[in-house]
Amino acid sequence: MKKGHYNFIDKIQELAELLEKCPGFQFAENIEQLIELSCGSAENDYFEVKYDLPDNRSITEVTVARVRNGIAVNYIEPYMRRRDPDCMFIGDEAPSDKPRFKDRFEKDFSDLREETFTWLAEQQLAVFAFHTGSDETGDGALAVVPVNAAFFALALAMLQSIIPPAELSDSFSPKSIIYVAPTFRHTHFNGKQIVVHNRRKSLYEIFSYNLYPGPSAKKGVYGVLIDKSEKEGWVVPHCSTVQAVTPYDNIITFMHEGASGGGKSEMLEQPHRLPDGRMLKGRNIVTGEKRYIEIPRTCEIHPVCDDMALCSPSLQKDNGKLWLVDAENGWFLRVNHISEYGTDPKLEKLTAQPPAPLFFLNIDAVPNSRALIWEHIDDAPGKPCPNPRVIVPRSIYPDVVTKPVSVDYRSFGVRTPPCTREKPSYGIIGLFHILPPALAWLWRLVTPRGFSNPSIVDEGVMSSEGVGSYWAFSTGLKINQANLLFDQIERNTETRYLLIPNQHIGAWETSFMPQWLTRDYLARRGSANFHREQIKDARCSLLGYALKTMRIEGTLIAHWFLEVDTQPEVGEDGYDEGTKILKDFFTDNLSQFLKPELNALGRQIIECCLDNGNAGDYEHFFPNYAQFIQND
Repeated sequence: MKKGHYNFIDKIQELAELLEKCPGFQFAENIEQLIELSCGSAENDYFEVKYDLPDNRSITEVTVARVRNGIAVNYIEPYMRRRDPDCMFIGDEAPSDKPRFKDRFEKDFSDLREETFTWLAEQQLAVFAFHTGSDETGDGALAVVPVNAAFFALALAMLQSIIPPAELSDSFSPKSIIYVAPTFRHTHFNGKQIVVHNRRKSLYEIFSYNLYPGPSAKKGVYGVLIDKSEKEGWVVPHCSTVQAVTPYDNIITFMHEGASGGGKSEMLEQPHRLPDGRMLKGRNIVTGEKRYIEIPRTCEIHPVCDDMALCSPSLQKDNGKLWLVDAENGWFLRVNHISEYGTDPKLEKLTAQPPAPLFFLNIDAVPNSRALIWEHIDDAPGKPCPNPRVIVPRSIYPDVVTKPVSVDYRSFGVRTPPCTREKPSYGIIGLFHILPPALAWLWRLVTPRGFSNPSIVDEGVMSSEGVGSYWAFSTGLKINQANLLFDQIERNTETRYLLIPNQHIGAWETSFMPQWLTRDYLARRGSANFHREQIKDARCSLLGYALKTMRIEGTLIAHWFLEVDTQPEVGEDGYDEGTKILKDFFTDNLSQFLKPELNALGRQIIECCLDNGNAGDYEHFFPNYAQFIQND
């Protein structure tokens, strides 16, 4: 083993021994090298990732095709094409509310850890270095991957960047390592996705026993960042952020949070238009009626981040607004809603003819073809995979913002099912609602995963992905994150809060149009407040305030898009049934936070909710908050 730039390896005993024992390893220097390794060699245009198991089975996990615009990766098994929300286990004894490996599998993780190192020592390996979070402030990290699964390393390198060995300083010291052992999914875990987080004193280890990069590469790094920020007293929001530039050159910054499928990637997009330029505002699922809106010129979109943000204390300027910067170098964009040519011309052009190779996942493409983001692979005949993805380096994304930004509007997205009188549901959220900050905090505590989630393996029932929508990736304690989120909201009195649905508004199917219209509407309003006569308490107190009227570029939005109880297909009785579903969900999920460690004012807010408080009650908790609503 060569020394030189790799002196840090000797400081990590298990890694040094592993690299000494293995048949060989390559320390990857750049993306191009990882692309070649992903395809088997520079000459190959097709490669199968397969493994021989001890029971004499040979398992093909993945196919990799070199295409004109990057590589296209496809899993043989449909289950592997989405994140399993129950895949995380804790291998250590540090404080955690997550399931521990020893409790679930009735054995100590240390034994499996040694087995993992033994298996890796028999493989040709690929290794590369990167920074978690950002190149400027992030900690050093390593990935150790079987060389025939180099596509996994490539995905991680595109998301987090790669540090060439020649640029590793003598002081480089990894704080985290990802080890990948895909055969253990079959030999130890009955085919399930399993990721074990092992937080040692000076080294955070992640053991990925599957090859889907979502839970172990992308979200594994997220777990490392959340662990670091929890110790330092700040939050790593699960959000996208954009600066909307109006036709009148007004710039407003939107930060959009929510569980998987809540519209984070879509917030980076322009509204989808029909061939004649109109936008389909919604289709009534009962009557078939369609409503359109015409906006000649929407806002320019300057993306800041796609999924993970850093808002460390060093970024804050104490001006009452939250400041943040992107935590990633590449964006893992879901494109299930782009089902035909012309849906999103800007993104289609960028991905079809990119200035740098891209990583396509669950996209149907053959070697030497051009991967197209609307060509989704089928999970079954006639059933497209709901989670097609493309990794786009943020450096090639048009109009990307690289500097820290301050947040004007902080919205929370919820995937909502259709709601009718005959089939009531929690799909009672209007086009958008104004939330007092105390109520906005509660929505982040419960974080409903929502309807028909395309990103994860899901049974379709309403469940919580709280706290903050990033809890699925956190290894610590819920109560700590609840307090950190409270502190963040309490400090930033100039940032305003919204609730925005997607997919449905009552009986109207809407896709992501609510958040696109809300973004354009509020960007045009700028910092102007609403007068009391423009808004009203929502019939469901958990929804804060609803708008009575809304007009954008001269077009009046029908009131039933703003207040779902006015829809004849829903009515007050159907709406009230949906209210009960929401209130029961909040009650079930908030009680767990009533612990002695909870912030005292936070306890009062939860108790207010459990006592059916109204929007005015929530306003009183933060008297210094810059109200969105003007009292006349």
